[in-house]
Amino acid sequence: MFAIPRRTARWVQVATCLGFFMVLMDISVVNVALQALHEELSADITALQWVVNGYALVFASLLLTAGTLGDRLGAKRLFMLGFGLFSAASLGCALAPGLAALVGWRLVQGLGAALLVPTSLSLLQQAFDNDHERSRAVGWWGAGGAVALAAGPVVGGLLITAFGWRSLFFINVPVGMIGLWLAASYAPRSPVQPLRSLDIPGQCLAALTMASFTFALTQASQWGWSSPMIVQALIGSLLLAALFIWRQSRAARPMLPLGLFRAAALRSAVVIGLVANLVFYGVVFTLSLYFQGIEQFTPEQAGLAFLPMMAVLMLINILAGRLTRRVGPRCLATSGLLISAVGYLLLIPALAMPGFGWLIVPMLLAGGGIALTIPTITTATLASVPGELAGIASGLLNAARQVGGIIGVAWFGYLVRDPAPQAFRLGLREALFVAVATLLLAAVAAFRGLPAATGGERAPLARATTGSTG
Repeated sequence: MFAIPRRTARWVQVATCLGFFMVLMDISVVNVALQALHEELSADITALQWVVNGYALVFASLLLTAGTLGDRLGAKRLFMLGFGLFSAASLGCALAPGLAALVGWRLVQGLGAALLVPTSLSLLQQAFDNDHERSRAVGWWGAGGAVALAAGPVVGGLLITAFGWRSLFFINVPVGMIGLWLAASYAPRSPVQPLRSLDIPGQCLAALTMASFTFALTQASQWGWSSPMIVQALIGSLLLAALFIWRQSRAARPMLPLGLFRAAALRSAVVIGLVANLVFYGVVFTLSLYFQGIEQFTPEQAGLAFLPMMAVLMLINILAGRLTRRVGPRCLATSGLLISAVGYLLLIPALAMPGFGWLIVPMLLAGGGIALTIPTITTATLASVPGELAGIASGLLNAARQVGGIIGVAWFGYLVRDPAPQAFRLGLREALFVAVATLLLAAVAAFRGLPAATGGERAPLARATTGSTG
């Protein structure tokens, strides 16, 4: 594939950043609208959980499928379809007459998000054929998501106060139209692989595995882990996962070529992505409950309290894109995970101190370390696979990250389930110790599995995935 002009590539980068921005904005922004939804739509706690988690359920369940479709039909085509679907579903959410319609449109939003994320990374790989330029582009892509996470709670609180909760979804429509125009105008025609098998049984098994697992984690906080339905859903997800692996090992053209996992870089990136999101989303969830439930912050105050952790994400994401080629994925990701672990460890004594000021440095370290890690493992993933497998590889990484986020919210939320102040603080302390321990394990995975320099593993992997069983 011939190189595209630098200016054109930059506009492709803007389009992909806008897409990722919208996807992550709608993860963070809805949390500040829960009280408004409760009052206007008479939504109980379970219904509010589904407003939040219904989106994540479809998003996580279909990322692998979307990655495969992007490889088969072309990343540009699927990216634009996802952008249009997400924008239309956002309009549906804004106009929803009741709770059921809102949840339904949130599910459609999740589908649009699943189509957007892996194809956005595929477009970046196609637009930037130079490893250094690609690393910087991925850094900006991650920064777009970081801005969404940072701005979501604050902007959401302001919009709700001024215009009501429906404005949170209306704002996606003009952003989506701009992104669609940029993609249509500047993104190059993506290569298609019409012979790339969709592996319908594999697709169904993957989606059912993710859906069953996510359902169990989401409902466990209400029904309890000993509930027969939760136990059955967890066992079912394990059985479905085993069937999926068996199917992929036997299929002539599998959806997820198991040969991908021969690359240590990709295996490590998947583990690190899962752990990073598990810790980050789990801690953000519990700190949000702490700020609003224990410290009695307003939604706007809680959003501002997260600014040290969130704002540093944008700056360090950009820096990470520049550093990956110079320092190498192994050193940068390992350092980032260790820095984040130190930050969460320092949060434990800081939370016992009076005043918010003690939290600033630990939150900067916690957010900054993760911001060094995510674009690094994303770049390492793209560099470890041949171009024709970029969609499925990025879908796999982002699916792992979404599963990590769901696990983190469920696990850490369970630890702080007792709302009594003393019990909550003990649970939060335990959650932070878990965060530190899992980040240290991820740092070991980074040091052992990621390459010392970018771009060194693609050719061997290409040979490893050309067999009939992948």
